[in-house]
Amino acid sequence: MNGHLRLGVDIGGTFTDFALFDESTRTLATHKQLTTPADPSACVLEGIDRLLAREGRNVSELRAVIHGTTLITNAVIERKGARTGMLVTEGFRDILDVGMESRYDLFDLRIEFAEPVVPRALRVGIPERLRHDGKAEVPLDEPAVREAVRRLVEVDQIESLAICFLHAYVNPAHEQQALALVQDLYPDLPVCASADIAPVMREFERWSTTTVNAYTQPLAVSYLGRIEQELAARGFDGAFLIMTSSGGALTSSQAQRWPVRLIESGPAAGALMAAFVGEQAGYPDILSFDMGGTTAKGAVVRNAKPLKRYRLEVARAHEFRTGSGLPLRIPVIDMIEIGAGGGSLAAVDERGLLAVGPRSAGADPGPACYARGGQQATLTDANTLLGYLVPDRFLGGDMPLDVDQARNAVESHVAEPLQVDAARAAWGIHEVINEDVARAFRMHGSETGFDYRSCTMVAFGGSGPVHAVRVARNLGIPRVIFPPAAGVMSAVGLLVAPLAVELMRSERTRLDTLSDPRIEAQFAALITQATGFLETAGVAPEDIVVERRMDMRYAGQGYEVEVTLPAMEMEGSATERLPALFRARYAEVFSDVTLDQPLEIVNWKVEATAPQPEVGATFGLGFHRPGEATLGTHPVYQPESGSVLDCPIIDRYALAPGSVVEGPALIQERESTCVIGAGETLRIDEALNAVAELRAR
Repeated sequence: MNGHLRLGVDIGGTFTDFALFDESTRTLATHKQLTTPADPSACVLEGIDRLLAREGRNVSELRAVIHGTTLITNAVIERKGARTGMLVTEGFRDILDVGMESRYDLFDLRIEFAEPVVPRALRVGIPERLRHDGKAEVPLDEPAVREAVRRLVEVDQIESLAICFLHAYVNPAHEQQALALVQDLYPDLPVCASADIAPVMREFERWSTTTVNAYTQPLAVSYLGRIEQELAARGFDGAFLIMTSSGGALTSSQAQRWPVRLIESGPAAGALMAAFVGEQAGYPDILSFDMGGTTAKGAVVRNAKPLKRYRLEVARAHEFRTGSGLPLRIPVIDMIEIGAGGGSLAAVDERGLLAVGPRSAGADPGPACYARGGQQATLTDANTLLGYLVPDRFLGGDMPLDVDQARNAVESHVAEPLQVDAARAAWGIHEVINEDVARAFRMHGSETGFDYRSCTMVAFGGSGPVHAVRVARNLGIPRVIFPPAAGVMSAVGLLVAPLAVELMRSERTRLDTLSDPRIEAQFAALITQATGFLETAGVAPEDIVVERRMDMRYAGQGYEVEVTLPAMEMEGSATERLPALFRARYAEVFSDVTLDQPLEIVNWKVEATAPQPEVGATFGLGFHRPGEATLGTHPVYQPESGSVLDCPIIDRYALAPGSVVEGPALIQERESTCVIGAGETLRIDEALNAVAELRAR
């Protein structure tokens, strides 16, 4: 591992992005190309080859490849995972269907929930029972385990297995016993035990997480293994790392063990980079806005750190309704994601109203303007007609857009049904997406208690810079930052992700029964396990930073708040300081009320982190190429007047720090276009960020 290059690769639903950082020269090179849905690894390997060839570099110079992927998310949403069986405590076969026994809409008689990834016919009850304290009440029936597994493998043809027993988070003995039996019978069968995947209380959530992990594990092993083999064949001997949903990175082998932790892999990298950009620009409170070809993502950053949570829903039956999806207990950057992107399909619904998304044209065939067989109108087609995308400069001219096909698609699918001209139809598509995104962000802001009017937006992704100003205006945000290489910033974000492992386990304990030594003992096993993962990946023990957190509540409550455990070397006892820390956090989340109830610790959490890789605040300066900034003009639709105005096209790479651009203008870079309107002022800061100050509405 003597190379000095680091490469970030982020797969999206439409495009795959690449960012190559040279640690010796502190320069960044980027690349973007269409994703290959049938085999995502193909575009990864092809893009690496193209980028390295273009830069005159060799695979052997790569010290690390850091990968973010939507593969796991898509497998769950599209139900393209492995045929998975489940061993479950007898009598609890239907937990995945019963769920939390709650309805996300009390008055919807046709309410729908996400279907479990393991069908009922492939769930087998096993005689065994552990009490809530971990003591065995019914011993594990080993012959029943053998019989069930033989039937699942040889008759039902399962490809993966989940073992989920009651109260295994307290005592994993029965799961471990069953695991040994299965591995003895079928050594090559992928098997996941809930006590390993999610050792937390609440059976439905733990079992849902475990089944999703088992469902996606064969796919992850095949996909990541294939990329590793192909890279090795090309001469790569560096580290192959995978981005997790929490903003850290795992080794490939760890990712293959916990594929469920890759659910929000790529989006997490974008939020991490937005926090980095905001902090360097002097704006620690950020709304991260990432919009690509398929989805739009928003994440709140406070004090330069993205907010995190430990619950996530995936594959929702209703996009905006909590409780309609599969619950997962994994650490994840708190973000909202909706089906809104460049490939979002536009049409007039049965009510005669314009609807855009969540379905997408994807990469194959893609929008009509790609001239790859797409016939339906998309957001990219609309933006092309509006003049926001310059056809002969798309992807630096490597992928010119077909305006005529864009117009035909918009006219036939939107303009004619609405009886308006193509320009008005295109503007309608553009504005529907702007408001859909703003509405989703408002909902997320209210849930997190974040006032967007006091923050700054960092906009990126292929489509984000096109829509950012309008979305920011709708939210009352006064400022938008467009970082350099905005169109591939999630790939750049992969370069700043440190190796990190987060572990959590449940054990309900009253605080008044604990001493400082016992608290340390409670964390000891988690710390050893987490640091062991990083040491195996080559991180020196002295470089590992460990943070300990716990979920606490008043005894008898159903919800907890997270409290960071003070370092033991600090003055004063942890047990003495924890009540005040809990009450302060409780007041932030709920109310400033002190209850006459003892405090209870529910979950114990450890995060072990390696040093963050250096990119530097001025990596964007490597894009600066002095020269004439104005490249010409391009006709842009003006919605206020319904007319078309020639707007200047500005070469982003020619703008030096201190440059000022008055809108309206199109700020052009290879992978994206920043659109600023009349009355907006954009300045270039010292790191080559383009900072737009928005006029008051």
